[in-house]
Amino acid sequence: MVRENEIRENEVAVEPPPAVDAGLVFIGRIETPWVLRLETPRQGRQDGPICIIEVVEPWEEALRGIERFQRLEILYWLDRSRRDLVLQSPASNGETHGTFSLRSPVRPNPIGTSIVILEKVEGARLFVKGLDCLDGTPLIDIKPDRCLFTPVAPPQKGDFETAHGPDDSPISQLMK
Repeated sequence: MVRENEIRENEVAVEPPPAVDAGLVFIGRIETPWVLRLETPRQGRQDGPICIIEVVEPWEEALRGIERFQRLEILYWLDRSRRDLVLQSPASNGETHGTFSLRSPVRPNPIGTSIVILEKVEGARLFVKGLDCLDGTPLIDIKPDRCLFTPVAPPQKGDFETAHGPDDSPISQLMK
């Protein structure tokens, strides 16, 4: 695992453009047992330790109904990650890969995502297994795992479009 600010053989860093505020609002914090990146798992394990996601005001009420889902997708901001590498060598063997072909936390916009198992809900605190981030990581969003989610809203036209849809579908028009 790369140490803070280390560049391995054949890795390439760039000068990122100035940041533009995308309007992100952190909705809480994540509590995990890991305070050092070198001790944090590369991927969360569903049999890993219990971690706590705490949602802050005014977002607490947005948790209503979350207990119906066994698995959740958690999006978080990897606030202690580098943001300047375009080529990385995760195995430290000199072989490089483009950042967008890796799940590395080192990215231009360091958004992490994990599918977690929801163990219990206590007020604004979710007790979950399956995270892979440092203690104190800012929370961006929580969504039901898409494999388990059935939309509550009535279906709309786009829900049924496929690459083999009717001749007048946008996809069919693009393929002509």
